[in-house]
Amino acid sequence: MELQDDPKIYFNKNYDSKKRFCSYWHQINEVIRLSPEKILEIGIGNRFVSRYLKGKGVNVITMDIEEQVHSDIRADVHNLPFRDDSFDAVICYEVLEHLPYKDFQKVLPEISRLSKFFVIISLPDITRTYRFYLELPKLGTIKKIIALPIFKKQIHTFDGYHYWEIGKSGYPLKRIIADIQRGGFNVEKTYRVFENPYHRFFILKKKK
Repeated sequence: MELQDDPKIYFNKNYDSKKRFCSYWHQINEVIRLSPEKILEIGIGNRFVSRYLKGKGVNVITMDIEEQVHSDIRADVHNLPFRDDSFDAVICYEVLEHLPYKDFQKVLPEISRLSKFFVIISLPDITRTYRFYLELPKLGTIKKIIALPIFKKQIHTFDGYHYWEIGKSGYPLKRIIADIQRGGFNVEKTYRVFENPYHRFFILKKKK
């Protein structure tokens, strides 16, 4: 059963923090970089990303389970009401951790079914990091995130929102990547947002 969040949180004045806007930039930039003709956004939050992309002329169909967020289609991610290969790309940002992990594994093939080419997702990653930022003459800016090993993994307890997070006990990054690959994708790239390392992006290409 998919968790239904209280949609009021998306319009709280504290929701759109500086860190979240840094993630919005990546959410938008990854779509623009791929130049898809038609995309599906699953889980639309406060509609910031879809409004921006539509303003840039991208054909975006939005889908959410919550009636109050006014998406184009109201549906559950377990049963997506579209034909195979309906979209050039599917985007799903900070959504799938709201499902029990066994359901995350089940919905990946369903998301793959809809996309002709690419899927972009982001998931929470709690792995501790050092962040280095240097500005050097001629070399420009150097930004680097270095993950720190955790010898005693934190056990995740359902908090009313997230069923699991990368880096907690039982959910190492290598397991997430392996299950994504089994779900029908090649992982083209994964990275964490420098200004908001809690958000990890996965750029996925559908296996043929």
